[in-house]
Amino acid sequence: MADTDLRGRRAECGVLDGLLEGVRGGRSAALVLRGEAGVGKTALLDYAVESAPDLRSVRAAGSEPEMELAFAGLHQLCGPLLDRLGRLPGPQRDALRIAFGLEAGTAPDRFLVGLAVLSLLSEAARDRPLVCVVDDVQWLDRASLQVLAFAARRLLAEAVLVIFAEREPGSDLRGLPELTVQGLRDADARKLLGSVIRWPLDEQVASRLVTETRGNPLALLELPRGISPAELAGGFGSPEALPLPARIRQNFASRAESLPEQARLLLAVAAADPTGDPALVRSAAGRLGLGAEAAEQAEETGLLDIGGPGGQVVFRHPLMRSAAYRAVSRGDRRKVHAALAEVTDAQTDPDRRAWHQAQAMSGPNEEVAAELERSAARAQARGGLAAAAAFLERSAALTCEPVRRAERTLAAAQANIQAGAFNKSLDLLVRAENGPLDEFSGARIDLLRGQIAFFSGLSSDAPPLLLKAAKRLESLDLDMARETYLNAWMAALFAGRFAGAGDLAEVSQAALALPGPARPRAWPIWCSAGWRCWSPRDRPWQHRPCSKPPVPLPAQASPPRKGCGGAGWVRRLPARCGTTSPGARSWSSRSSSPVTPARSTSCPSTWALWAQTPPGAATSRRPRR
Repeated sequence: MADTDLRGRRAECGVLDGLLEGVRGGRSAALVLRGEAGVGKTALLDYAVESAPDLRSVRAAGSEPEMELAFAGLHQLCGPLLDRLGRLPGPQRDALRIAFGLEAGTAPDRFLVGLAVLSLLSEAARDRPLVCVVDDVQWLDRASLQVLAFAARRLLAEAVLVIFAEREPGSDLRGLPELTVQGLRDADARKLLGSVIRWPLDEQVASRLVTETRGNPLALLELPRGISPAELAGGFGSPEALPLPARIRQNFASRAESLPEQARLLLAVAAADPTGDPALVRSAAGRLGLGAEAAEQAEETGLLDIGGPGGQVVFRHPLMRSAAYRAVSRGDRRKVHAALAEVTDAQTDPDRRAWHQAQAMSGPNEEVAAELERSAARAQARGGLAAAAAFLERSAALTCEPVRRAERTLAAAQANIQAGAFNKSLDLLVRAENGPLDEFSGARIDLLRGQIAFFSGLSSDAPPLLLKAAKRLESLDLDMARETYLNAWMAALFAGRFAGAGDLAEVSQAALALPGPARPRAWPIWCSAGWRCWSPRDRPWQHRPCSKPPVPLPAQASPPRKGCGGAGWVRRLPARCGTTSPGARSWSSRSSSPVTPARSTSCPSTWALWAQTPPGAATSRRPRR
C-alpha cells in the first residue's frame, strides 16, 4: 500500500486496527465506511486486509452490470468458503445451494439464506479469524446486500469482522456502526497534490484545486493529469464547476479516448465483464482480434491491471470501468458483449451468457428473448425479484410478435411490483397498453395498477381500480376474480372513509354476488369463544369447534378485548361475530386503533369472501377456455 493512498488517514486506520485486534481476540464486529467516490474507502479496505496477514480474508465488490443478478455479490464473497457448505444444517445448506444455482428447487426463504451465510462465516472462522470486506455497496445486488446485512447484525462471538463501503446512506445497512470518510484536511491535501506534480505550482492554483476537490484524494491524484503545466502554473484551466464524480469520470474518459482503437476495445471488454476473469477477457479479446499489444497499451495507462490482486482483471476505480465502457461506440459495445457471450459457458453460467447475448442485439430476437424469460424464471426461483424483472423487461424489448411482447411486458411489470419498483412498473404498463390486448390482459393491467396504488400508499385510488379489475375477471377466471375482490376489500378497509367509489359495502356486495366454489373451504377464525372453523354454508353466528387451527394466530394479533363486541380474526383481517350489538368495533391487525365497520353486513360478507377464495390463488393464470 502506497503511503500516498493513506495520507491523512491515521484516525480511520486506528479504528480499523482496533477492530482487527478485537477479532483476533474472538470479538465479532461490523463497520460501514461511508463517503463520496474517490475519497479513499477502497484504500482503507485494502489496508484492513493487508495489515492483517495472520487473518483469513474474503472480499466482494458491487458491479453495475451485475446489479440485477440475484446473489451475485454474495457468491463472490462466499465462493472461497463453499468447501465448508457441508457442515451447515440441512435447511440452510439447501437454501444456499439453491440461491447459488448449485441445485434446483423452489425459491429459498431469504431468512434461511441469511442464517446459512451467518453459519458459513462462523464455520470459516473456526480455524482462523475471518475478515470480510464488501466494496461499492451501492452497486451490490439487493438480495446479496439484504442477506449480508442480516448476517452482520447477528455476529456475536464468531471472530468475524465485516466491513462495508458505500457512497450514500442506505436503509439496508441502517443500524450498523458507521465511519464517515471525509476529504483530506488542507495540509494533507497539499502534500498529496505535491506528490504528483513535479514542477513548481502556483499557490493560487494549488489552493483552488484543493478547494474544488474538497480534499478528495482520487481527484487530487487524477485531475492534474488532464491539465497542462502552463495551466497549472498560471491559472486553473477549467472554470466550470462540475460535480466531483462527473469531473473524475470525464478525466478518465478523456484518457481512455486518447488510446488507440484496439486498446480502447480491450478496456471495454474488461469493463463489460464484471467477473474479472483474465482467461475470459483474453478469450473474448481473441475473438475480436485483440492481441498482446492492445493489452500492454491498456495497462500502460494505469487504468487497468490485468492479473492484479488474486489474479483478477482490476480497474483502479469503478468510475474508470464506467468511463472505459462509454469510451467506445454503441456498435463496438454490442461486439464486445457478443464476444463475451461466445466465451461464457452456457452450462455453468447461462444467465450471464443470456444477458451478454441480449446486450449484443440491435433488434428483436425471439431466441434470445425466450432465453431471457428462462433466466427470469431461474432468478425468481432463487428469490431474485429484481433480477427477474430486469430479464423480463429486456426480453419484452427483444420480442417481435406484438401479442407476445405485450404479455412479457405485463410479466415484467408484475415482477417490478414484487421487487418494489413501482415507477418502473407504471412505465411498463403504459407500454403494454399501446400493444394489442385481449380482455384478460386489459383486466390484468387494471389489477396491476390497483396493486401499485395500494402498495405505494395511494390507498384511496386502489379500491376502485381493484374493484374494476375484479368485475372484468368474473367472466374470465373466477378464482382470480375472488382473489382480486379480496385485495379490493383489503384496500377499502385501509382506505376507510377515503375510499369513495369501491368502499367496503360496494366490494362486499359485489363479492357476495359471485357463485361459490365447488368445494368451499372451512377457514379457522378467532373470536371471543376461541378458535372456530367456519364454512360459507354456515350462518355467520354458527361456529363449529376446531381442536387445532390449521394456521397460527398472526403474531401481531391479540385476542379480542373486553367490550369490543366479540371482534374476531379471519386469517389476517378483522371481522365481527354475527351477534354483535350496533356500534360494535373490530380491531385492525396493523394498528391498536379501533376501526368502525361500514355496515352490519360487512362481517358475513368478509367471511364469505375469505371462504370463497382458495389459498394461494394465482394472479397470472390465463382464463379458462
